[in-house]
Amino acid sequence: MGLFEKKGHGLFISFCFIAILFSVSVYGVLCSESTWVHLLSAGLIGFLWIQSGWIGHDSGHYQVMPTKGLNRFAQILTGNCLAGISIAWWNWNHTAHHIACNSLDFDPDLQHLPLFAVSSKFFSSLTSYFYERKMSFDPIARFLVSYQHWTFYPVMCFARIYLFAQSFILLCSKRKVPNRGQEIAGLVVFWIWYSLLVSFLPNWGERIMFVIASFVVSGIQHVQFCLNHFSSSVYVGPPSVNDWLELQTRGTLDITSPSWMDWFHGGLQFQVEHHLFPRLPRCHLRKISPIVKELCKKHNLPYNSAPFWKANALTMRTLRNAALQARDLTSPVPRNLVWEAVHTHG
Repeated sequence: MGLFEKKGHGLFISFCFIAILFSVSVYGVLCSESTWVHLLSAGLIGFLWIQSGWIGHDSGHYQVMPTKGLNRFAQILTGNCLAGISIAWWNWNHTAHHIACNSLDFDPDLQHLPLFAVSSKFFSSLTSYFYERKMSFDPIARFLVSYQHWTFYPVMCFARIYLFAQSFILLCSKRKVPNRGQEIAGLVVFWIWYSLLVSFLPNWGERIMFVIASFVVSGIQHVQFCLNHFSSSVYVGPPSVNDWLELQTRGTLDITSPSWMDWFHGGLQFQVEHHLFPRLPRCHLRKISPIVKELCKKHNLPYNSAPFWKANALTMRTLRNAALQARDLTSPVPRNLVWEAVHTHG
């Protein structure tokens, strides 16, 4: 079929879209005195971060540009310069995620203590073999996890701060980082343009509002990342060669959506297909979806999918179940009628 070589024209369209978002946002800040226009401009910046994130994701998996040098430029531009996230950190993190998808102690995308725990298995204070540290389930973690189904969306609104921090931690560490100078330079570019843009706003109230709004809009992408895996099957330990395929399909959830929404999901709606063929350009994921479904059916492998809103509900159910288990771990909460009324729909 030659699908790995055919990358389509989506990248050019995405870059044009990003350029328009950036230009309109800058124009809104510099040329308007309206607070509402400034708020809209902040939202556009958040949406720009989402769209640049899709390109950064693609360029990390396969060569989106004609040459390796241009592909590297696209990575630094969309990841470091535009989004403020080190592409080196992303590659390191994301490679581990694909190798050990939904392993509680090997997949960093599930290791979010003390804020979140998708399984009660985290309550035994597992060791993260990615971060090389113990994930302690202490009283603070127990308290936070107990209310994680309430805090999930608010935390996702500011999850980008975590990515900023992880980028700085990696680049300031002793770990070997390829092209460390390029990575740092790209982050410097981001913080210069973003800080300057915010500084042109007329007062501190609007500046704070701008930062919050841009973060909140970009939080949509962080929710999307979680929907594909939080409610799926998890396990402890490393994957083996014999069960890798099954673990990939069990640990992923497709998002059912029409083709005209592909720009919104950035390829994540075909998570099963992406995990089985990570180097396949995302413009072809919809094309191979029926083939993958048939393959899973033939070999008795799970193929899980759900509409966007149901995927949110499944994620909330997973978080709530773990939260209630955390509350009952050592000192169960008295379950009277008032307790049941408050928590039934939590």
